[in-house]
Amino acid sequence: MFFGEYQHSVDKKGRAFIPSDYRKELDDSFMICRSADSRPCLRVYSNDQWEEFDAKLRALPAKASDVKRKIYSTATRVECDAQGRVLIPAKLREYANLEGEASFIGMSEFFEIWRPDNWSMEDGKCEADRMDEVAEEYNL
Repeated sequence: MFFGEYQHSVDKKGRAFIPSDYRKELDDSFMICRSADSRPCLRVYSNDQWEEFDAKLRALPAKASDVKRKIYSTATRVECDAQGRVLIPAKLREYANLEGEASFIGMSEFFEIWRPDNWSMEDGKCEADRMDEVAEEYNL
């Protein structure tokens, strides 16, 4: 499971250091793709979690083919190098506007990679009232 928030650099070649806590949950290779919603971030899945996500995508009706294309066309199997870095494909770096720094955000079954200023804006959208509303509605 992926938890916490980490900051790491993205070098000029597009390599980013994967937090060691996250690497412990990943196999030698794992999947990276764009977000399933319109948020400008990337999602990283272990192979087991990717299989579950893939099953959900395959079950979508034909009218969701455009969404499936967006996700599958960017999905890439990657591996960490000996230093714990992963090469983020250029198409994905462009989509998430990653350069210089990246925020790694644990989401339990996957983690997200954000441009730090985009993450700050997204994080700021979740107001205390919304937290209270969800906590009450779902008995958290």
